[in-house]
Amino acid sequence: MSAVVLETQRLLLRAWRDEDLEPWYRMNADPRVMEFFPRTWDRERADGVATRIRAMLDAQGYGWWVVEVKNRAPFAGVIQLQDVPFTEHFTPATEVGWRFACEYWGNGYATEGAAAALDFGFATLGLREIVAMTAVSNLRSRRVMERLGMQRDVNGDFDHPRIEPGHPLRRHVLYRKTASDARTCVNVTIASCSELPHTNTVPPFPTSKRSAGRGRTPAGRYPWAQRTTRAANGKVRCRQCTAL
Repeated sequence: MSAVVLETQRLLLRAWRDEDLEPWYRMNADPRVMEFFPRTWDRERADGVATRIRAMLDAQGYGWWVVEVKNRAPFAGVIQLQDVPFTEHFTPATEVGWRFACEYWGNGYATEGAAAALDFGFATLGLREIVAMTAVSNLRSRRVMERLGMQRDVNGDFDHPRIEPGHPLRRHVLYRKTASDARTCVNVTIASCSELPHTNTVPPFPTSKRSAGRGRTPAGRYPWAQRTTRAANGKVRCRQCTAL
């Protein structure tokens, strides 16, 4: 299976290339980027994680996308959509996350890219809920979560099991967004879906009054495309399917 490519007005969320490894390492070695992580990464750690998440993206079609800014930056950061990789009171769950090189902060790229991942998770994967988490003191990421329409679970704070006890970043906040709350935040195109399942049944996915009855495709043969376009008011679309 190949990675799904998501496209917004300014961004491409795409598969990894070998030339991404150097800016990936530099980003994770930057203390400003890693302020709310326990430590910066050395090259061995960065390369090892890249190998793992690159394979996961290729295997699943989604996961940790490289974010490319059109006509500006071939590598600006990453957007993730993945199963939470540890056990906590809210798992199993799927999380959305982001990490950007500091020279690309302040442009709304995290919000735009994460909104594309949320749209994909709800409209295409049929997820009922997506969560996000960060250290309590990470106000920048918390503001992104709020701009995405995610709601803080005031009873959901937890101690991150992968951060040692007593560390000032161990306490985390939890934000949630459900499919019934979802709305299209950006104009997103699924640029490639040739490996995604085209089933004969559509998993339950609530649609808004705005989107109902719009963006229809033949219901019998291409229900995956129908679910995608209708759920996102025609703005998330599969080029392969809607052309049929």
